[in-house]
Amino acid sequence: MEKIAVFPGSFDPFTIGHQKLIERFIPLFDKIIIGIGVNSQKKYLFPLEQRLDWIRDTFKDEPKIEVQHFEKLTAHFCKRVNANYLIRGLRNASDFDYEKTISQLNNIVGEGIETVFLISEPAYSHISSTIVREIIKGGGDATPFIPEGINLDYSFKE
Repeated sequence: MEKIAVFPGSFDPFTIGHQKLIERFIPLFDKIIIGIGVNSQKKYLFPLEQRLDWIRDTFKDEPKIEVQHFEKLTAHFCKRVNANYLIRGLRNASDFDYEKTISQLNNIVGEGIETVFLISEPAYSHISSTIVREIIKGGGDATPFIPEGINLDYSFKE
């Protein structure tokens, strides 16, 4: 059976922390689907198509990576794409507490889906999409926190 994993998130924006984590997961799975969850109630800084393009461009030379988007429950998306694993990164103890609860719920709702965690490398453990968004909104330079080749559009309007 093919080992398929889903790495879910909003990726608003996709960071170098996400990239480095996925690169560490690649040898462990036959296929990784990076799934951008879409919540119609949430306001995003960057449009969905832009986020999809950034991630596709980042992994354009990696055949094990697919990029898709989904609505509703992550566990249901996993079933739809035949994934038996969710992959997540842990930066700190707060992440662990939150992700542990979510993984247990996904295991029940997803009828046995397993969540695999990797601890963030120290060089990237301080990076989050939330912090990068705040840097961007504040007019700062976020390029040290995003993958090479991603050109952030700073001309957005809130």
